[in-house]
Amino acid sequence: MADGLARTLPAAAPAQRGSTGDSLLPLVLDRICYSPDGKTVLNDINLELSHGLRTVILGPNGAGKSLLLRLCHGLLKPTSGRISWAGKSAALAAARQGMVFQRPVLLRRKVADNIAHVLAAKGVRRKDRDALVLTSLENAGLAHLADRPARTLSGGEQQRLTIARACVCDPDVLLLDEPSASLDPAAARAVEELIVRIHASGTRIIMTTHDIAQARRLAEEVIFLHHGRLLEHSPAEAFFTAPRDPAAARFIRGELID
Repeated sequence: MADGLARTLPAAAPAQRGSTGDSLLPLVLDRICYSPDGKTVLNDINLELSHGLRTVILGPNGAGKSLLLRLCHGLLKPTSGRISWAGKSAALAAARQGMVFQRPVLLRRKVADNIAHVLAAKGVRRKDRDALVLTSLENAGLAHLADRPARTLSGGEQQRLTIARACVCDPDVLLLDEPSASLDPAAARAVEELIVRIHASGTRIIMTTHDIAQARRLAEEVIFLHHGRLLEHSPAEAFFTAPRDPAAARFIRGELID
């Protein structure tokens, strides 16, 4: 972890939350293949993720990172194989997860109303919503923008609002798909610091990126994908110092890989 992020929050892995004390983990992918229209884009993915660590799914563009995340969240169904969250199907587990995409999708409402809308949909009483909205925006550094139309925010502010909205109901797991890919360095840094805060609060982070520097800053374990195959799953330090897979080694060095 970069020094700036390390100073922001402790690096110790938090305990995982669950509404009844049960965990949504482990996440198990058993021989997952995804072949829309007969073309295989993810092939024979076997993976188990357990507690505590920030997981980064790393690989070049087109490796299958976003597809893998959508499969885990139940937005897509595998062509073959099985995905389970502590024995539950991806579809059943989705209610205890948050999902954030590369491009923010916001309501045509004020910033605060984007958060309040989620709380209302979850059945939170109206009298309790204001305090939760304010806390959520403060955590994301957006409280001063509460009355601003959400779609007038900068790209980085919109992404932080999207993340805050995904986390307002304390998900067990937050899935992030290239959350800062289109942002400038300062905005990306603010998003990364928010991700670290969310992880420290007890939410398990699983995110994709093709940015090696970002993966070095955030990852505690790395899943490396290339051409739809899982080539390596290692602790971050081991991956970046001595990757086992030759394609991963070339990718880390900034070389083109075929």
